[in-house]
Amino acid sequence: MADTLPEWAIKGELILNCNCTVFCPCVVSLGKHPPTEGYCQAWAGVRIDEGHFDGEDLGGLNVGLLLDIPGLMARGNWKAAAYIDERASEAAYDGLVKIFSGQVRGTTGLFSLLVSEFLGAERAPVVFETEGKTRRLMVGKKIQGEVAPIQGADLDEDVVVSNTGYWMGPDITIATASKGRVRAFGRVWDFDGRSAEICQIDWHGPR
Repeated sequence: MADTLPEWAIKGELILNCNCTVFCPCVVSLGKHPPTEGYCQAWAGVRIDEGHFDGEDLGGLNVGLLLDIPGLMARGNWKAAAYIDERASEAAYDGLVKIFSGQVRGTTGLFSLLVSEFLGAERAPVVFETEGKTRRLMVGKKIQGEVAPIQGADLDEDVVVSNTGYWMGPDITIATASKGRVRAFGRVWDFDGRSAEICQIDWHGPR
């Protein structure tokens, strides 16, 4: 089956902010330990520096995500939604929806197993900004997020959990959110001051 699926790849950066009060335990437990609040609510942003889907260029596009998970991540029953950069061509939009819904396997293929309800995908103005070490995601008034790495003993070095088996990538920079507001799909979330992650991504599929 994978032989008939289109080839795709994405390189760039992902930021995520969830409702965990301290650094998300899912990174090291790989979803086997419950989130600090017993459930996970999160938004994420993806900046695509380079990538393609079935020959269509994805470089320069951004994606916003909403995740609503009722308990242990590994048990599934996720609800998810995607906001696709309004600058995307029709082919790029279609490809990104398939990637982020897990339809074309590969790195994000777990979405097709864990997401029981895909709330939908919409075109939107998705802005991903970097200022110093601070990253911002703005999806109109629907997602307004700002995250930055926590301070370590050496102020010039980020605090990083490395060599993990986490699906997003092996090295996760520990961060917190100075702003984390979601007003979308009936959700009203405010995660200012809560756990955040920064990850360099190198995803591909269908294998």
